[in-house]
Amino acid sequence: MKTLSAALLALGLLASAHAADKIAADLVLTQATLIDVAAGKAVKGKSVVLKGDTILAVVDDKALKNYAPKKTIRLPGKYLMPGLWDTHMHFGGGPELIEENKQLMPLYLAHGITAVRDCAGDLADTVLDWRAQVASGKMSGPTIFTSGQKLEGYKPLWKGTIEVGTPAEVSAALDKLQGQKVDFVKITENTLAPAMYLEALKQARDRGMRTSGHIPVQLTLGTMFDAGLGTVEHQSYLLRAATPREAELTAQVADGKLTGREAVKLSLESYDEATARAAFKRMAAAGTAVVPTLYGSYVTAYLDKNDHSKDAYLQYIGKGLRATYDWRVQRAAKDGPEAIALRHAIFEKSASLLPILAQEGVSIVAGTDAGFLNSFDYPGQALHDEIGLYVKYGLTPAQALQSAVVAGPRFLGKLDRYGSVAEGKAADLLVLDADPLQDIAATRRIRMVVSRGAPYDRAALDKMLADVKAWVAAQP
Repeated sequence: MKTLSAALLALGLLASAHAADKIAADLVLTQATLIDVAAGKAVKGKSVVLKGDTILAVVDDKALKNYAPKKTIRLPGKYLMPGLWDTHMHFGGGPELIEENKQLMPLYLAHGITAVRDCAGDLADTVLDWRAQVASGKMSGPTIFTSGQKLEGYKPLWKGTIEVGTPAEVSAALDKLQGQKVDFVKITENTLAPAMYLEALKQARDRGMRTSGHIPVQLTLGTMFDAGLGTVEHQSYLLRAATPREAELTAQVADGKLTGREAVKLSLESYDEATARAAFKRMAAAGTAVVPTLYGSYVTAYLDKNDHSKDAYLQYIGKGLRATYDWRVQRAAKDGPEAIALRHAIFEKSASLLPILAQEGVSIVAGTDAGFLNSFDYPGQALHDEIGLYVKYGLTPAQALQSAVVAGPRFLGKLDRYGSVAEGKAADLLVLDADPLQDIAATRRIRMVVSRGAPYDRAALDKMLADVKAWVAAQP
């Protein structure tokens, strides 16, 4: 009897010793097919081990015996990839809409978007606070990267800007933004003098700050590329670089002989693919990326054909935010047949540039322009609409995924933490029911989202949506 007891004790000690040899983990995701987005290929037989908000390891299934996870989730027949990024969205609408903006956070997560890039609005201090709260785990939602306040000239069209008109004011503005540790600098051109725009680019580049912006009508695209602009926000700007007449038309706008709209129309009429390719090759060499925001442009361009008043997604949008949509709708309603035809033509030609941009090596960064003011461009859902348009207009599903997974982190210098399912990367993951490399619409078939290591299954995601719907319905 004593011998048996001793043997059992020895076995127990041996089992404990083996358990102690195993590596502790919080969660294992296994049996799914991994999507290597950068390489554009599917990988079988791998398991992902998470600890906290980080991927501890990606191992062969047979190596799981070396780990002691608190929880294991088996995902046979599913597809596992990094979470999506929407790299052009806006929080805003004034202090009275802060809570409505906050309700957008679960909408992003429920649609598999684990990071967003806020491209300036009028709630900069609030967004900076949210960025910190999300990063510390005090608030759930996608990781936030933000520009803070954007730079503009005096008496700007948009609220919440820093007004600059001298090099000293540019320097002071950048001092403030650097003090807030913004992730990039947003510059717009409505009232900012072209010389000050270039000054802002120069000073930001000298400080090592990334830049993003609209394009002044008085400057050629090549001037902007050479000055170090990081991203062109809105692909339609690139139409101006796709005509041999760009320098001439830009000079005429600068002299007041043409409006910007007239110049775009003439650019369309004189479009030349060889010129476009040369411009985009120069763009790629300069390291300037493009954030197309095609879906937002599509919605506005075709307001004459599509009635969004009964969109099901409106049940998730607060009444105040919904009201900010009206100005674009009302403005578009004033367009006559010629202006409507021009809207359509600008969108279609702009969208057709996508494969050319890709072929010439320009980084395409997925962003939607969703948020306040931008009519029926719905936070969360719009990213899927956006990358769907990329495929419709000539990119492969792999290229579309790369724009929404790899290109954003690359622009922000965050590829050490994001962009792939690999050891040391953020535990921000998306589990799909179908292969997105075969059909980009598979990104909509979401089975689970992992945000900073916390898994949300389909039931939890549905509850997020239901809670937002109920909150919106309860507002006066």
